[in-house]
This record gives sequence, C-alpha cells and structure tokens, in this order.
Amino acid sequence: MVNTKVTLSGLTLDNPIIPASGTFGYGYEFAELYDINILGSFSFKGTTKEPRFGNPTPRIAECTAGLINAVGLQNPGIEKVIAEELPKMKQCFHKPVIANISGFSIEEYAYCCEKIDKEEQVGIIEVNVSCPNVHHGGMAFGTSPEAAAEVTRAVKAVTTKPVYMKLSPNVTDIAAVAKACEEAGADGISLINTIMGMRIDLKTKRPVVANKMGGFSGSAIFPVALRMVYEVSKAVNIPVIGMGGVSSAEDVLEMMLAGATAVQIGAANLVDPFICKKIIEELPDVMNRYNIEDLKTIIGGAHNE
Repeated sequence: MVNTKVTLSGLTLDNPIIPASGTFGYGYEFAELYDINILGSFSFKGTTKEPRFGNPTPRIAECTAGLINAVGLQNPGIEKVIAEELPKMKQCFHKPVIANISGFSIEEYAYCCEKIDKEEQVGIIEVNVSCPNVHHGGMAFGTSPEAAAEVTRAVKAVTTKPVYMKLSPNVTDIAAVAKACEEAGADGISLINTIMGMRIDLKTKRPVVANKMGGFSGSAIFPVALRMVYEVSKAVNIPVIGMGGVSSAEDVLEMMLAGATAVQIGAANLVDPFICKKIIEELPDVMNRYNIEDLKTIIGGAHNE
C-alpha cells in the first residue's frame, strides 16, 4: 500500500494534488461533478480588496499545447468572498483550503491577508505577486526580490497562518526572488504562474485577446516550470508547491523529484474538469510502476548528484 500523504507547513494533505487558483473557482461547480474531498486541497479564485470585473473580452486565446488568458482577477472582493463564498464552499469541501490573495498595493495585500487569516477554513494563504494580466499590480511586486520581500514582511506581520508567496516566471533569476521571500519570513513558495504570451488573428491582424497579451499556460510550459521548481527548491529551505503545465500523475512525480512537496494543476482543469480526480486515482499505480512507496521520500530526489 503506497503512501500519498504530504505535509505543508504542518498541514497534512491526503495527496499532493491541488487545483490551482483561477481554474477551480470556489469548488462548488466541480463538486457537482465529483466528490472534491478527494483532493489534497485547492486554491480558490484570486481575491482582491475591492470587487473586480476583470479585463474586457475576449480574454482567452487557444494555443498549441496550451492557452492564453487575460481574465484580470475577476472576483467579488474580500468582504463578499468571506460572507458568501466561504460558507458555500464549506458545504462541499471539508478540508482546509488555500486562499489566493492579490493586491495593487502593499496595504491592500496586508488588509486582505489579515481578513482571510481569521477564517477557520483557510489552512494556507497564497500571496499572488505574479499575475501578468492586470496593470500596475500583481506581477509588479514579483519581479524584484526587494518588492516581493516587502509584501512578504507586510503580510507576515498581520497573519498567523502559513504564507506561501506565488512567484512570477517572468524574471531573470526566480531563485533570488524566492530567497528574498524566505528571508522576509515566507513559510513556502508557489511557482510558477503563467508566462507572458500573445496570439494575433490573421483575419483582423490584431491581437486575439483585448488585453493584447496574457498568461500562457498548459502542457507546453511544463519543462520551464520544472526547471524553475528545481532551481528554487535548491535555493530555499521552505516547502515549494510546483505548478505549470501539470496534466498527469507522471508530471506530478517529476515535479516532486524536482523539489515540490505538493503540485497544483491549472489549465488542465479547463480542458478536462475530471483531471484532478483522474490523477489522484492513477497516482498509486504510477508510484508502484516506479517503485515509490512513500511520496515524501522522493521530494527533491533529482537533486542527489
């Protein structure tokens, strides 16, 4: 009997499979399809202080082995998420969730994190300093080690729960950003968010998405994500949640060998809403195939030289 349990900052998950923020809503739509309590956890939709309608449409462009999205953090705002979404979520998901928080200023990050920290359902706060789809926010804080550290310190000063900083791959040295977050008190790192990309419509000769550019995700970015998880997990001594193009149980094992303790699945949910369920069900057989009895024993295994 294989052991799929992993631990993130004292939080034990039945397995390392976590749907990524923005691809799983608040869970209850997926709960109509299957029992989402089989998941390790899930990261709910990115939340800001004020309600956001998001970017103008069209917001999605298909690509070979992936897609570009420029949704722009559409969400009802922190007050409504706490008052309305969390109670609905509690009806269908009975484990601690990961709260994904975004902001347009350090004060906004701190405000939202302090609010969500008080919610019993929240096990981990994931601070998104990596969103490429909004102007003057998100990724602006994740592209410099100093700015990412400043957000980390502000959030840690007002929270009691583990804080994981979600980093942008659109940087020269992601390990330096991760180390700065660790030194500022981060409990863990999530990476990667999407890579900047675009498509152009040959008929109109204009960009396909109204925002011109957006976040490129899907299986095409998996090797880039894997490399960055490998680099970051070697550079820091805190847990890493790996994501970026994961779409199979084999991908999960690769991510964990690269140094991830848990793995988030994003774009694949939009292609196949049952993908997380399938991966969880396939994981024991794939572990047996590669003679892995306990997932915890392979974390960072590829670092052994």
